[in-house]
Amino acid sequence: MKQYLNTLYITTQESYLAKDGECVAVHQGGTLKGKIPLHTLGGLVLFGQISCSPFLLGHCAENRVTVSWLTENGRFLASMHGPTHGNVLLRREQYRMADNPEAAANIARSLAIGKIANCRTVLLRTARERPHPELDAACARLASGMARLQAGLPLDVVRGIEGEAAHAYFSAFPLLITNADPAFRFSGRNRRPPLDAVNCLLSFLYTLLAHDICSSLETCGLDPAVGFLHRDRPGRPSLALDMMEEFRPYLADRLACTLVNRGQVKPKGFRKTESGAVVMDEPTRKDVIVAWQERKREEVEHPFLRERMPIGLVLYTQGRLLARHVRGELEAYPPFVIR
Repeated sequence: MKQYLNTLYITTQESYLAKDGECVAVHQGGTLKGKIPLHTLGGLVLFGQISCSPFLLGHCAENRVTVSWLTENGRFLASMHGPTHGNVLLRREQYRMADNPEAAANIARSLAIGKIANCRTVLLRTARERPHPELDAACARLASGMARLQAGLPLDVVRGIEGEAAHAYFSAFPLLITNADPAFRFSGRNRRPPLDAVNCLLSFLYTLLAHDICSSLETCGLDPAVGFLHRDRPGRPSLALDMMEEFRPYLADRLACTLVNRGQVKPKGFRKTESGAVVMDEPTRKDVIVAWQERKREEVEHPFLRERMPIGLVLYTQGRLLARHVRGELEAYPPFVIR
């Protein structure tokens, strides 16, 4: 089994990263703040005005450490990978399956089932603690959506059911927020830009999740840009977005609710810009990143493999299972479904 590796997030502006032997040296204001052995890292995520030495970037590429650049507020800009992993035959088969309507629809169906099942489980857990008719109605709509996802459905129909399920889920999402502060009122999903604190938090966590899944897919030899559920678009990691769907409710959404409900993020940590977008300040981003890293270290039993592993390693495991399906070793892709 692959070893779970950490991701190093740098949010302090004007930081400078350099290679120091086999370590990443972090300099801030001309002062060395610390060294992190590169072999313990799976990726670097740099927010805003962060500089890297060419020697460090080359060393990261040689050691399969993904480097991603984001704006200070968490919008993805670019990433750097080393040589393509895996063999060309896997990617060629991935492209053939993406171009095959039936094969693509079957994988998209599995992904949609995983997403809808996990959304329903998240709502059911809340319903057990705080019963509400809207939660029951949303769960019923999600169950209906899963029942409609029969084998042989065209891809557009699968996408339509997945979209309906997302609408049902987010219609009940406000009931997951127990923090009574008006600053955390959630009235629906919005993005590009997020218009309230909860959407800002969700978008930020989705960005972190996308980075980790992209790195996992690259490690497994798959092309993150060629997906099945999401349509191809220049510059969009469609396959990473596909695989994010089953993890959004379990990882990102639950963590967002926990941070808000427990008061681990404060209203003062969010501000509205002149354009109407809501952004996080640097201390809040750091707190969220720490919580994200801690969440990924928690262990869970994989429902298909029946092995215990850190949640962060589940992302890689799902990429590996998808690669096995693409190679013809598994009859279908088994989504990660929580209980």
